[in-house]
Amino acid sequence: MISLEHVSKTFGAGPRAVRALDDVSLEVRQGEIFGVVGRSGAGKSTLIRTVNLLERPDSGVVRVDGRDLTGLSSNELRQARHEIGMVFQHFNLLASRTVAGNVELALELTGVARDERRRRALEILDLVGLADRAESYPAQLSGGQKQRVGIARALAGRPKVLLSDEATSALDPETTRSILELLRTVNRELGLTVLLITHEMDVVKTVCDSAALIEGGRLVEQGGLVDLIRAPGSRLARDLFPLGPVPETSGTVVDITFSGGSADRPVIATLARQHGLDVSILGAAIETIAGNQAGRTRLEIPGTGDQIDAAIADLRGQGLLVEVVSQPSEGVRA
Repeated sequence: MISLEHVSKTFGAGPRAVRALDDVSLEVRQGEIFGVVGRSGAGKSTLIRTVNLLERPDSGVVRVDGRDLTGLSSNELRQARHEIGMVFQHFNLLASRTVAGNVELALELTGVARDERRRRALEILDLVGLADRAESYPAQLSGGQKQRVGIARALAGRPKVLLSDEATSALDPETTRSILELLRTVNRELGLTVLLITHEMDVVKTVCDSAALIEGGRLVEQGGLVDLIRAPGSRLARDLFPLGPVPETSGTVVDITFSGGSADRPVIATLARQHGLDVSILGAAIETIAGNQAGRTRLEIPGTGDQIDAAIADLRGQGLLVEVVSQPSEGVRA
């Protein structure tokens, strides 16, 4: 549904030039929620603004629903943007308009008749849980309610794609959860494809099907969350299940990643019993990710080299991802 092919964007010129996007290629499948995560200045906002060409890339191709937006005329691009809704971090509501009036604005600009604008505004406000606030003004709303108005406005024109530019970063945790639940609801009920950017891994864990990590304008990792969890060395997987620094121990320290059915098996107890090892649990994190139970556990495994090698081989034979993060010297290990 959304495809970026070798997209680059530079701001400024000469020694002060900033390479905001550097040869970025990205695929977002129809009907999924895709999160792009990264620190401030990594290029997240520039990336999402290239999808509707609010920022025109210096090179590369941007396709939405199979259509090359970079090759369109100005009039064609304006029409194409009707199928791309956008939700902003700071709401951008008109203080002089009611909630319904703010939602109607997008339809008014495209020439929709007054009665139809009103009907559609009330319909979409009901979907986002604000039917009773249609005649209120933005100053009378909470931050979460204002963001729901922003989402309703973005959905008014029945877009195929919804872009979310840090839509929850100005909200408290409880309100953030409610907005993420709303995004999942509209994704499911309207069949929307959602591309969101965030610096919060909790957002990715809560609502995304797939994700990408951006650093210095480059995508360094991307894929489905379940696939990333199972990928050796995945930085996104480590950030999804943070276990903290590796402690100094006299045994071998391993991180075991569980996903799907393996999360319910007594893997550690079985390991200790079958191999006669006094296994210590140094940390654990379990979450529901993209509808699947998944997690990571950090273990300290004492014993000889052969015992540890056999234990790790056993774990890997069960389809678990095992990464050795710390080992004592051979003399201590033996």
